[in-house]
Amino acid sequence: MTLTIHQASVPVFVQGLKGLRGVLTKAAAHVETRKLDPDALLKARLFPDMFPLLRQVQIATDFAKGCAARLAGEEVPAWDDVETTFEDLIARIDRAVAYVEGLDPARFENAEDRDITLTRRGETSVVKGLAYLQGQAQPNFFFHLTTAYAILRKNGVEIGKKDYLGAA
Repeated sequence: MTLTIHQASVPVFVQGLKGLRGVLTKAAAHVETRKLDPDALLKARLFPDMFPLLRQVQIATDFAKGCAARLAGEEVPAWDDVETTFEDLIARIDRAVAYVEGLDPARFENAEDRDITLTRRGETSVVKGLAYLQGQAQPNFFFHLTTAYAILRKNGVEIGKKDYLGAA
């Protein structure tokens, strides 16, 4: 059996995003039940020099949609980072899931050898699709996913590994 790059990317991003949706839904309920200020969680950080929860979620969705688009040879959709509520973040996740799932699997053919051009902090580099997926996109996606989860858990939201993993 051969694993395609589509199978190695899209379902992984979708599962992670759906897990993130679930933990954010629990966080919103946690805030409402305890009558807490939602901003206390939305702006919470693990450490002062790290991004807050809001930004962690935005970056996780950016890596999912950006990687999938690049592997499919599509233009990466640009989304403004305007979310300010749990509902906004959940809507962004739903939008990312719909985008990633909506890409035609046939567009991923030979993506492992496709040149992926990245520009970060003014520097441009070119990597092959498989190296980009495995060495950059997925590790970054999981870093921000895990950090969002950790922020919520540290702040008392009752979530566990099963919530993080989402439905397989």
